[in-house]
Amino acid sequence: MLMEFFDTYVRAYHPYKNGAWCYEDGCIYRGLECLHRATGDPLWSDHLARLVDARMEDGPVLSGYDPNEYNIDNVLPGRALLYLHEITGRPVYLDAAALLARQLSTHPRTRSGVYWHKLRYPWQVWLDGIYMGAPFQVGYGLRIGDEALIGDALAQVGTALDMTHVPETGLYAHAVDEARKQPWADPETGHSSAHWARALGWLAMALVDIAELAGPQRFAPLCGRTVTLLERIDALRQPDGLWLQVIDRPDLAGNYEESSASAMFIYALLRARALGLWNGACHGLLDRLTAQALRPTPSGGMEFVEICEVAGLGTFGDRFRDGSAEYYLSERRVADDAKGVGPLMMAVAADLELAQSRPAIRASR
Repeated sequence: MLMEFFDTYVRAYHPYKNGAWCYEDGCIYRGLECLHRATGDPLWSDHLARLVDARMEDGPVLSGYDPNEYNIDNVLPGRALLYLHEITGRPVYLDAAALLARQLSTHPRTRSGVYWHKLRYPWQVWLDGIYMGAPFQVGYGLRIGDEALIGDALAQVGTALDMTHVPETGLYAHAVDEARKQPWADPETGHSSAHWARALGWLAMALVDIAELAGPQRFAPLCGRTVTLLERIDALRQPDGLWLQVIDRPDLAGNYEESSASAMFIYALLRARALGLWNGACHGLLDRLTAQALRPTPSGGMEFVEICEVAGLGTFGDRFRDGSAEYYLSERRVADDAKGVGPLMMAVAADLELAQSRPAIRASR
């Protein structure tokens, strides 16, 4: 049922932002990569190549991509370029990935050395950005044999964890403003105030992906914090098996079980189990998610529901997003958004790989 849902979804998929290179499409690309790795079925790699090739132009040029925006989100789809180069050997994919690497070579950084989330978000580090940039940089560094790139990415992740850690909750703030100038930022810590589940989902996925890419020795400085975060996330799972939109506030009126973050956490926990980073019980995690969030449509198909469409910080259009718990609950819920379906693909792939007892890279705590 799930594979049929994914195939139908991807066959009908339209680029998220009018054909521009963007992270939302990158979520679907990553899901397809994971499904192909887990199953070996060329259906998924064919879908991936079709979608990515449609965004590439001679040059190489990536459709709608402007490196001068210095938007870290735009780096995420580059992981698909690396994978397509891996399985096809075609230089054009690595040449296109080099465009993103060149952006990173001049991307603005905080004083502590971490990439700004976007040029229009100066001095800010967001958890989202760790997922968008660091795994690509590690993967690209591995592909071209540049150990300095790998080390830089790992160092940035460590610093970002230091900057965003909230000792009172054992979690990480959605974002931190190093300059302490944003209205949403705590004047002392620079942190945003509430714990949005999907932000933590991006972080958890980033850490397990980096652990697998980098290997135990390189990942060792991040290992302890990764294990601790995964244990904390597991402890916040609700009795129904999913996670709340404001993850640590079950007392909050209107709080709800959000599907995209739940898919991200399930993926991260399953991959962590395979990597030896988490030893919790994983049986039934995916079944609970699909039972609650994958629902039939009147036309006889299926849809993945209860996805927060978008959330952020600062001014967006005519709204000011203050980072409060109430703000995160105010964002619209949708079905079949790429930010939910992509992680669901990843979770299904991770579940398949774990069931097949694929040899794992072990990391010591």
